Amino acid sequence: MEYLLQQLINGVTLGAIYGLIALGYTMVYGVLGMINFAHGEIYMIGAFLSLMGFALLGALGLPVAVVILLVLLAAMIITGAWGWSLERLAYRPLRGSPRLVPLISAIGMSIFLQNLVQLLQGARVKTMPPMINGGVEVMQRASDGFTVTISYTQILLWVVTVVLVSIFAYLIQNTSLGRAQRAVSQDAVMAEYLGINSNRTISITFIIAAMLAAVAGCMVMLYYGVVDFYIGFLAGMKAFTAAVLGGIGSLPGALLGGLLIGLIESLWSAYFSIEYKDVVAFIVLFLVLLIKPSGFFGRPSVEKV
Repeated sequence: MEYLLQQLINGVTLGAIYGLIALGYTMVYGVLGMINFAHGEIYMIGAFLSLMGFALLGALGLPVAVVILLVLLAAMIITGAWGWSLERLAYRPLRGSPRLVPLISAIGMSIFLQNLVQLLQGARVKTMPPMINGGVEVMQRASDGFTVTISYTQILLWVVTVVLVSIFAYLIQNTSLGRAQRAVSQDAVMAEYLGINSNRTISITFIIAAMLAAVAGCMVMLYYGVVDFYIGFLAGMKAFTAAVLGGIGSLPGALLGGLLIGLIESLWSAYFSIEYKDVVAFIVLFLVLLIKPSGFFGRPSVEKV
């Protein structure tokens, strides 16, 4: 029982990271109807920026809370600029093209960003010592002393995820930006006639998605302390799986899908062969889509003729 509880805690933590990345996928899809397959690399850039920020500010002897806050803000701003550049260079010129064209462009940008970071940072794995130590002991098994613990890093990650999801859900549901996003997603041409700047709305969506990925990258550095140029690919694929599982285009669905993928991966690694943990998530996606093709919260697309 104690071991299962610990794995559930770890799974929720991992799922929160996948959920933050999946939110970026679902926001872009909700507005443009396309998948940004370079989004995983934006998350990877956010992790590298966080690593450099922690190394630089940590050497100055600032309080840990101040360092984390400054690094988080800096990573979000710089990564947001990357997201804006990505939209301007790789997607906006191809917006009127057949859907396969921007898809190929997204894959090309993913490969480009991977190789760019590899050239700038090297291919070796970069590590960082823990910045937050300790945690809360939940319970202890009497037989062998196994202790169920929630680390302070996990608590921070949960709080950041809940706060950010709440903020962005409010923005989309209750602000002019959210109304503009919904209008552009339904009909970009009509939205322009009604005075909505579609280009600006789409750019802001990419910026927000990139900022969410930066937060995930920062939290990963705090939690795992390991990064390399290739982490964006697998994490991006799992986050995309989470977005589809929850219902692509649904913010609650993206978060739920991330939690499910995280729990599945954590529990499988604990009780079965760890070599197949990456395969199981995609098998679950396949089985769910057989029963509910639009995902848990997705809506079937209806094309008017």
